[in-house]
Amino acid sequence: MVVVHENNAPHHVVIIGGGFGGLYTAKTLAKANVNVTLIDKRNFHLFQPLLYQVATGTLSPADISSPLRAVFRKSKNTKVLLGEVNDIDPEAQEVILGDRTIPYDTLVVATGANHSYYGHDNWRPLAPGLKTVEDAIEIRRRIFSAFEAAEKETDPELRRAWLTFVIVGAGPTGVELAGAISELAYKTLKEDFRNIDTSETKILLLQGGERILPHMAPQLSKVAKVSLQKLGVVTQTNTRVTNIENDIVTFKQGDKVQEIASKTILWAAGVKGSSIGQVLANRTGVECDRSGRVIVEPDLTIKGYKNIFVIGDLGNFSHQDGKPLPGVAPVAKQEGEYVAKLIQKRLQGQTLPQFRYNDVGSLAMIGKNLAVVDLSFIKLQGFLAWIFWLVVHIYFLIEFDTKLVVVFQWAWNYITRNRRSRLITGRETFEEAKTVTNDVSLTTLKKNSEVRIQESASMSRARVLHVKNQPAS
Repeated sequence: MVVVHENNAPHHVVIIGGGFGGLYTAKTLAKANVNVTLIDKRNFHLFQPLLYQVATGTLSPADISSPLRAVFRKSKNTKVLLGEVNDIDPEAQEVILGDRTIPYDTLVVATGANHSYYGHDNWRPLAPGLKTVEDAIEIRRRIFSAFEAAEKETDPELRRAWLTFVIVGAGPTGVELAGAISELAYKTLKEDFRNIDTSETKILLLQGGERILPHMAPQLSKVAKVSLQKLGVVTQTNTRVTNIENDIVTFKQGDKVQEIASKTILWAAGVKGSSIGQVLANRTGVECDRSGRVIVEPDLTIKGYKNIFVIGDLGNFSHQDGKPLPGVAPVAKQEGEYVAKLIQKRLQGQTLPQFRYNDVGSLAMIGKNLAVVDLSFIKLQGFLAWIFWLVVHIYFLIEFDTKLVVVFQWAWNYITRNRRSRLITGRETFEEAKTVTNDVSLTTLKKNSEVRIQESASMSRARVLHVKNQPAS
């Protein structure tokens, strides 16, 4: 192995992960008297809160991505390395990148989380989640390929399956996906096809808990649910998915088991810590929770290692109110800034009080002119919430040119309802996808076409047609 070490160098901080946690740690250390090495397996920072808009054709991947080298161009103390960390040696204070080791004085691990299918990893290829650019492109391919397949399909039952979208999980990602697909079906694509009526699309949003957007105030969850219903989205709470197989979703609500045929199933439920969490557990003996998130100390270090910090989605910080902080961008941002300041204080022989998250609130887009915002001092809904949502997301985009591009795309989409990034790309061509999925027997689809939830969706859509000026995403 090649050992990289600089003699007589300033304190060396190695950051693994270029998401919000790692990015803001490095940015806050930009003018400090330390050397920073930021390692990521991708060469860009991804603005995940807008990833659903890539998946539904509003934005392109480049619109929400910032090259890490460009972000830190003027940060002369910061080095960016492209690579994937395979192991960590806490005793030697080194991270291992393939055949290369990088020494550190302080290590910050911010590698995020992956999707959790609750022990059903065989569902992963059948119901993709939304965490990466590749996920977004694959979901976009499936959504738009579904409409193309329905246009060519002559069998009514198969066509109905192509026009049925099931989203599992009703947190912000699930709600925003449902609203965006609703606008696609009922507005954007309405005049684009000749053999199908896209307003016959059925969108089913399944949530295991008692209400959608569970981290928000109950009244805002209710507002969001009613708003989605007006958009033609059927929501079912207290519903647990028990099987996904052969384009059939089986779910249980109480004692009632139902099935629905769908060619497009999307996963927005459950996360688990990245694999580096287990590496840390094996190397240091630190405890992980059931989701693979590393249990951290009040100062975000791990037990027994004061120079190793774990932040963002990978860390389980439960020292504020006894509950783990949510895996959202503001948490990772504040943790990154705190760690950077603590490192500087320690180099001066000082310290900081334990980390405390300033919960400014949460927000979710539902449709055009419609969002919900739950702040610590006020709760907003409708148009004002929608404006607030736009401003916040523009503010947190990393680069100025990215802000301009996104504002222009949003303005164009608002005026024309035309999504310019409706591209079908990916591993499978449309014909390959259609051949594979059409192997499902017509008998199975016909049996499931009588499921009550489909009737409920039709009734919901029928009511929508009588609502004037209905909002769309």
